[in-house]
Amino acid sequence: MKIGTIIQARTSSTRLPKKVLKPLPYDSDITVLQQVIRRVKKSNNIDEIIIATTKDKEDEEIVKIAEKEQVKWFKGSKENVLERYYLSAKENKIDIIVRITSDCPCIDWNIIDKSIIKHIKEKADYTSNTIKRTFPHGLDVEVISFEALEKAYCKAAKDFEKEHVCPYIHTTNKDKFKISSLEAPKELTAPDIRITLDTEEDYALLASVFDYLYWENPFFDAYDIIKLFNKKPWLKLINKKVLQKKIYLSLEEEIEDAKKLLKMQELYNALKLLEK
Repeated sequence: MKIGTIIQARTSSTRLPKKVLKPLPYDSDITVLQQVIRRVKKSNNIDEIIIATTKDKEDEEIVKIAEKEQVKWFKGSKENVLERYYLSAKENKIDIIVRITSDCPCIDWNIIDKSIIKHIKEKADYTSNTIKRTFPHGLDVEVISFEALEKAYCKAAKDFEKEHVCPYIHTTNKDKFKISSLEAPKELTAPDIRITLDTEEDYALLASVFDYLYWENPFFDAYDIIKLFNKKPWLKLINKKVLQKKIYLSLEEEIEDAKKLLKMQELYNALKLLEK
């Protein structure tokens, strides 16, 4: 049985272009993507790491980083990320796929390993620590059997199922798969902490976290992060107004989040229009 982590990465992110190429720590020559790769390498249960990027010329920079960090890479569709994952897993003969996104530079290898162990023990099709949000945003892990990924690839029809890889499994057809949920222990339960990278505010927060923790221990873990936020709760204020990206199953859901954004920015006239 071969277990492989596939890390999706591209430079054309909409909210913060080239975010995975930003330096972290701020005054270093290490990129966000390199931090993700190096932390995933700490896992005791991963046989292989593949960076799944796109065929765009701009993403050659991603390939260079993969080669520098001595991990494999795969080029696929920009829009159909499900296809990118499936073809990457198939080409590398991976039986269990660990999905990590390149905007999670604080990813904890311990949580990765616990997710893999739970997945195998329970003979699950899909295991994740995001089904019920208990861990901080940015420590997200998804574990998928190749059979489940292949089924999703063959049958997924909706755009959001292809863009986000796993919704066909955990949302629209969850009754057809054995799904396992990993929840945080009490001391790591902090769903209000956001340490993922989507915006400039997120980057400012991550730069602060790395300034506080990285120089003392480059491989700080989730416990160190929680301790830091308990000691310096003001850190949460940096990206407090950033709304977490999510999958919308209806226009009504999307409008509700649009209202929240308008309210945060005090755009009350536009808000009234939506509320009519």
